[in-house]
Amino acid sequence: MNIILIGPPGAGKGTQAKRMIDRLGVPQISTGDMFRAAVKEGSPMGKKAKEYMDKGALVPDDVVIGVVKERFEKPDTKKGFILDGFPRTLEQAQALDKLLSDLGSRLDHVVVIEVPDDHLVGRLTGRRTCRGCGYMHHVEFDPPKKEGVCDKCSGELYLRDDDKEATIRDRLSTYHAQTSPLIDYYSKSGIVRKIDGTRSMEEVNKAIFQSIGV
Repeated sequence: MNIILIGPPGAGKGTQAKRMIDRLGVPQISTGDMFRAAVKEGSPMGKKAKEYMDKGALVPDDVVIGVVKERFEKPDTKKGFILDGFPRTLEQAQALDKLLSDLGSRLDHVVVIEVPDDHLVGRLTGRRTCRGCGYMHHVEFDPPKKEGVCDKCSGELYLRDDDKEATIRDRLSTYHAQTSPLIDYYSKSGIVRKIDGTRSMEEVNKAIFQSIGV
């Protein structure tokens, strides 16, 4: 089963991806992991990608697709995959469709976890990270026993820049700009499965599996 998993920052995508991997027995393929592996292996496309990455430049789509193709040729993808963080543009989506067609395959589902922006801001701005051990508390869902102090190591808890409202809203704006065209594109093929991500993790997980028929 070939799946694209889409969701905004803080939607619980990582948790759901892990459960999908365990249930479906297919790998999660994220762009970051894919690039790092290709560069480490020194594959032809990995070497090309490294040239751009070393310059701090964006890796062009033809190289990105080349890295994706190399990843699809690994034996662990024979039963399928869960793509995370790719495609990011319409051009990449179209190139992915062509690549899969050339490989005699296709996408089965595009799972979109939907959570309203204000809900996400509330989730993320409530996080407090320990300067000592890195453990993350939440002022509402997992408050520390003593305010400002980590339960695990008694280190100082603080609000990361990434968890401040202005930063979160910037990230959400970027997410919407990138993903809206993709959702429209895949909707034409009838493979988009929209999931209400405001529910509990268990309810979201159940809804995902129902939507993909497993």
